Amino acid sequence: MKAFRLDDLEAERAANDGAYLQFLRERNMSVGLYALDAGEQDPQKPHHQDEVYFVVSGRASLTVGLETTQVARGSVVYVPAGVPHKFHHISEDLRVLVVFSPPEA
Repeated sequence: MKAFRLDDLEAERAANDGAYLQFLRERNMSVGLYALDAGEQDPQKPHHQDEVYFVVSGRASLTVGLETTQVARGSVVYVPAGVPHKFHHISEDLRVLVVFSPPEA
C-alpha cells in the first residue's frame, strides 16, 4: 500500500516551484497533483494518455475539445488521449488530482 496526504503533496509541489507534482507511478497508471492559482493561464497541451481529473478545491471552467463545463470541488472529468483541453476562467485557486493511464511519459 501507498498512502498520501493532500497537505503533504501540496507542500512538496510548492517547494519544487512547479504546477504539477507526480507522486505515484505504476505500470498501468500515474497520479499527480496539478495546481493553478486564480487568474493563471493553463499551459498544458494534449497528452498521449487518457486522464481523469478530480477537483480537490477551487473553481474554474474546463474546455475539452469543443465542450466546456464548470468545475469545482468534487468534480470528476474524463479527458480522452489526444484531445485538446484547458482550464480557464480560474476564479478560485485550483487543486486537481490527475490520473493518467497508461502512466504519463
